[in-house]
Amino acid sequence: MNLDAFTRTSGEWLRGIGPDSDIVMSSRIRLARNLAQFPFINRCTESTLGEIEQLMRPIITNLRMQEKLSYLNVNKLSNLDRQFIVERQMISREHAERSGPRGVGLDNEENIGIMVNEEDHLRLQVLRSGFSLDECWDTINRIDDLLESEVTYAFSEEFGYLTACPTNVGTGIRVSVMLHLPALVITKEIQKVFQALQKINLAVRGLYGEGSQAMGDFYQISNQVTLGQTEHQLIDSIKEVVPNIISYERRVRNSLLKENRQGLHDQVSRAFGILSTAQTISSEETMHLLSSVRMGVNLGLIESLPISAVNEMFIFTQPAHLQKLQGGELESSERNAARANYLRQRISDASNSD
Repeated sequence: MNLDAFTRTSGEWLRGIGPDSDIVMSSRIRLARNLAQFPFINRCTESTLGEIEQLMRPIITNLRMQEKLSYLNVNKLSNLDRQFIVERQMISREHAERSGPRGVGLDNEENIGIMVNEEDHLRLQVLRSGFSLDECWDTINRIDDLLESEVTYAFSEEFGYLTACPTNVGTGIRVSVMLHLPALVITKEIQKVFQALQKINLAVRGLYGEGSQAMGDFYQISNQVTLGQTEHQLIDSIKEVVPNIISYERRVRNSLLKENRQGLHDQVSRAFGILSTAQTISSEETMHLLSSVRMGVNLGLIESLPISAVNEMFIFTQPAHLQKLQGGELESSERNAARANYLRQRISDASNSD
């Protein structure tokens, strides 16, 4: 797999084609699995990690799927390439930062990822555009069955799937939805959402999952408990809550539009203007301004940009993407200039192709 090719493409989850994609950037389901014949990762020697990686590589690349998976040896990637695939949501930050033999199987559409030797021996994930949890489940359940026909999972009749972290024991499933909630942030209603989710044991995280900050008004909503409920019950718990948040965000957006259309249009237009003309810009400011622009596109206040282009700009303006585009490592000031140049060019190209 040539990672440089990913600088010229975007995954399906960035295209804004899924259900409710004005609010929901993506849906993801992840499964944690371990192999019965090996100790958990934190008890593995370098040699044992190598055995697991060598065992799983051919199994992953030979899965009987419609689209074959490519395999990356994460241990042999440069720091820049590891950060690049973290920004692309292909692997977790923890997987990038670990040491020793480890890898990941990926499909060309960036929907499927199978991490080897992350916190657990296997971390399966399926990522889709919009509010698409059922599609994610159908795909990941099929992959899980294919893998289980090749290996023996660590499983207890009493506790279910055994995992390195006790919070994942049981189903080993993590169901999450990435929501863009700028109107709730503007009106400070977002705290009400956080408090309501906390009461029903749902976690709120940032763009890159656990431990990350909310950038660009993106929030991941996910389950915290995996034991004592079935996969379908846990998926349904997210499916019941997310439509209420979607409806809340839309109502607040429409209220802002109705009560102060001129002010909202001005905010969106100023953000668009800065992104279109800036000569140097930080990642933090870019995310903040793109959030306003994305809302403006979805409200019809900006008609020259497709939502897919805005989604891509959130990812392609991240540090590793910029450096991959430039062909080498850049200092912070150089990244700020490269980011501004990318934004000017991308906005111009998208506007002219409309």
